[in-house]
Amino acid sequence: MKDAEKSKEHIIEVTTALIEECGGETERITSRMIAQKAEVGLGLINYHFGSKENLITACVQRIIGRVITEVDFGREYETDKERLIAWATSVFDFLFEHRAISRISILGDFHDYNDDSNSVRTQHGFMLALKNELKDEYKTILVFVLTSAMQAAFLANETVKELLGFDLSNKEDRLKYIQKLVDLLFEDTRKDNEDKFIYGNGLLGTKFRDGDPVRNIDAYRKQF
Repeated sequence: MKDAEKSKEHIIEVTTALIEECGGETERITSRMIAQKAEVGLGLINYHFGSKENLITACVQRIIGRVITEVDFGREYETDKERLIAWATSVFDFLFEHRAISRISILGDFHDYNDDSNSVRTQHGFMLALKNELKDEYKTILVFVLTSAMQAAFLANETVKELLGFDLSNKEDRLKYIQKLVDLLFEDTRKDNEDKFIYGNGLLGTKFRDGDPVRNIDAYRKQF
């Protein structure tokens, strides 16, 4: 690695550490603080990044960009549901292990939610976990809701503890939260599929196995 590249990497590492130390309150960080901590001239920061804001963005993108890449794509799973739970839990753990950076990224996405945002990239990653069990029309909305629910829980983890009983500072509770969330989402898509099947095939009014007519969808489900 050339000296210029080493210097740039060092500045990013130092700035990332400062962001974590300040709890994500980047307004408390000045270019002078970064230069002093990195033991470089102030002009070098402007040379490499143009501004403190660009440097902060580079740090956030660098860290958050590792979220999906650190998922174990090679591991085999019996079901899409099992795979998605594992991948989502890995991402959720990452958010809590890099709280300050993750908060900046999520709030930044809320201000400018686009195809290149980290939130959408995460959804694209989750889509790869869904291979066989769901129709494409359900996959997109499922990963959107999943990602949004994870972000909301991360930003308001104390409220989640009070309302839902999950202590998200605890790794086991984070897994339980993801499992419950994915269970609900898969169950909802399953019911929607059944409802479409029943209505689409004109099954209301037909006969149950015991000879009684199908009068509602919930009753139809219970026979299986």
